[in-house]
Amino acid sequence: MRGRYPAGLEECIDELEGTLEDKQRLQSILATVCGAARLFESCAVLDVGETRFRQLRRQALQGALDGIKAKPPGRPSKAATLETQRLGELERLLAEKELELRQALVREEVALILPRVKAGKKTLRPSVRLRKRKPR
Repeated sequence: MRGRYPAGLEECIDELEGTLEDKQRLQSILATVCGAARLFESCAVLDVGETRFRQLRRQALQGALDGIKAKPPGRPSKAATLETQRLGELERLLAEKELELRQALVREEVALILPRVKAGKKTLRPSVRLRKRKPR
């Protein structure tokens, strides 16, 4: 037979990104799964009880299973793009409505401050009208 020899458990784990402590935990968990170590030995190495060790093992195996889950072939559908476009349109409309609301609030405030200014007509109070100046 020709070909490469398979990498051992330690070599595979050393290639992964993570801290040394996390790699040792994973190695202990996988050693019990493969039958290379007993449960109580791995619990002693990790300094945890059996219940916690079983939780860690289940969590590690579930993470591995989730990581290799089959995905649909091909490119992602354009439905996500259409949803993104629709979301952008709705955000734009919301921004416009917020601007209209702010403008209405400012108009209302101005109307309360200047009650004599009506719909484009400016009516000044008599005391404010301009008086003709007398020549000197």
